[in-house]
Amino acid sequence: MEERGSYGQFCPVAMAAEVICSRWTVLVLREMLAGSTRFNELRRGVPRMSPALLSKRLKELEKAGIVTAAPNAKGITEYRLTPAGEELRSVVFGMGFWGQRWIESQVSLRNLDPTLLMWDMRRNLDPTPLPPRRCTIQFQFPDVAESRRNHWLVVEGRAVDLCSVDPGFEVDLHVVAELRSLTAVWMGLAGLRQEVEARRIELLGDRRVASDMEKWLGLSVFARETRRVA
Repeated sequence: MEERGSYGQFCPVAMAAEVICSRWTVLVLREMLAGSTRFNELRRGVPRMSPALLSKRLKELEKAGIVTAAPNAKGITEYRLTPAGEELRSVVFGMGFWGQRWIESQVSLRNLDPTLLMWDMRRNLDPTPLPPRRCTIQFQFPDVAESRRNHWLVVEGRAVDLCSVDPGFEVDLHVVAELRSLTAVWMGLAGLRQEVEARRIELLGDRRVASDMEKWLGLSVFARETRRVA
């Protein structure tokens, strides 16, 4: 009898698909390849995935020899990719580059999520152009529910923290933006200056931090991929 969930084929493509093509698995791998190692970090990268399902997928990946789980010095479990998992980097990111090239931009911008956008921006932010002190940048999305409207990036040295509750620091720059506009900038589908000039993004505060935003803003790793028309 054929095993449930199996393609029943000896082809290596089919066998690989049985391991990595279950729902959410590729996105969990994307998060781990981007540097997330703890359960709560992974959850922030896949906010619509239930904790129970994330735990299940991690156990499946561990069983497949793609992930290892072990406590760190503080006793917190960390998930790390094995050599087999690292070898999936070209597969997972290849899918992303393909999607950036060929998926029509209106489809790409259909599913907007301020929490996920800010998490990815935090991960890719470059602190180098910012002042050599603690710098706080508040992002406000007036077009989303109040509970998800405000986010703060706190940059101190090379450390970048993301807060969904006011951290109480003086804000250097307020970024008031339509969620769709800032997402389009992050994905490389629109330019920051273009969106500012169209008043879909407003920058209020420290002029230097505002003028350098194109330098420090954490764009998607796929943003510079040349788009094509299918």
